[in-house]
Amino acid sequence: LIQQRYSQTLSMTAQVSPIRDLNIDITLNKTFTKDYSELQKDTGANVGIRRYNPYATGSFSVSYISYQTLFTKFDPNEVSEIFKQFEANRATLSQRLGKENIYANPNSTLPGGYVVGYNRYAQDVLIPAFIAAYTKKDPTSVVLIKNSNPNLKSNPFSRILPKPNWNVTYNGLTRLPGLDKIFTNFTLRHGYSSTLSMNSFTTALLFQDPFRVGYPSFIDTNKNFIPYFLVPNVTISEQFSPLIAADMTFTNQLSARFEYRKTRTLSLSLVDYQLAENRSTEVTVGMDWRKKGFPFLSKLKIGKNAKPLDNDVTMRLDFSLRDDATANSKLDQNTAFGTSGQKVIRIAPSIDYVLNNRINLKFYFEQNKIIPKIATTAPVTTTRAG
Repeated sequence: LIQQRYSQTLSMTAQVSPIRDLNIDITLNKTFTKDYSELQKDTGANVGIRRYNPYATGSFSVSYISYQTLFTKFDPNEVSEIFKQFEANRATLSQRLGKENIYANPNSTLPGGYVVGYNRYAQDVLIPAFIAAYTKKDPTSVVLIKNSNPNLKSNPFSRILPKPNWNVTYNGLTRLPGLDKIFTNFTLRHGYSSTLSMNSFTTALLFQDPFRVGYPSFIDTNKNFIPYFLVPNVTISEQFSPLIAADMTFTNQLSARFEYRKTRTLSLSLVDYQLAENRSTEVTVGMDWRKKGFPFLSKLKIGKNAKPLDNDVTMRLDFSLRDDATANSKLDQNTAFGTSGQKVIRIAPSIDYVLNNRINLKFYFEQNKIIPKIATTAPVTTTRAG
């Protein structure tokens, strides 16, 4: 038994400061792994060593840019316009592949304009059609999946290039006239990251390419060409973390913060041909205020010779609102249905007072309220205080 493993990792980082106090961190990543095994057996002097049961598995992921459709309308119980575009892209990809594959006959078509061998559920059709729809790319030029596998290092997804992700920080607002008298610190933040991944792909044992042109030739009973690798799932996971955030410190020792996050996960199953889409939006607001002494404690003394209690008091207030929703859409069914979703509201005020170097008093209240969007789930409210 011969076993081989190949791993490729690309990681690039850069920091750019185009103007004073503005920092941009850029990252770019790509990973590809493949495991290959085969059984080699000496069948005799005249025949020599023969190879049996060649099999390969692997995974692939790249940093990507997919926010082009993140801000579109989303209703878990309605088929989105992007999903409809995904369905429409399939015919275009089928015709492209039918012209490029020498084993296909572009004039032999199925209902809907699909070329025989590349029907509406063919893997080589679905993956680029999905990427084109959800990244606003032209289906006539989006990259295709390769089907050649000449050696261990060959990557069927090598045409999908990694894209840069970024984090931006700017803290120069306090240099502006007037603002320097209000704030001691004012920092703005913005960040985006996205990953396109195809994990656990495996060799298709029925793949054939007799002329070694890098395209499949064998058509199964569903009138689809069998690709070299079978991909069970394609996932795009992205987040603006945050889309916008502000951290402020006022001259009166009041601190305030605001953060708005937006995330999305798209998971396309190539087994049951449905798309699970999860979207989440979160808003966080917080304030801290520190004051020297506290009115009702300033005259209180502990012990005969003790000094008045005029230590710092810190008051905090945190509030957050998160809205999650998940929907499943099935190809060619014209239906979508919400599978999960909830609103989470959190409020948490607190007061901290350092009594002395051994005792720290804290008064707090925290309430989390979960409001489900699915009728089968009950709302939950959790309260803590002390």
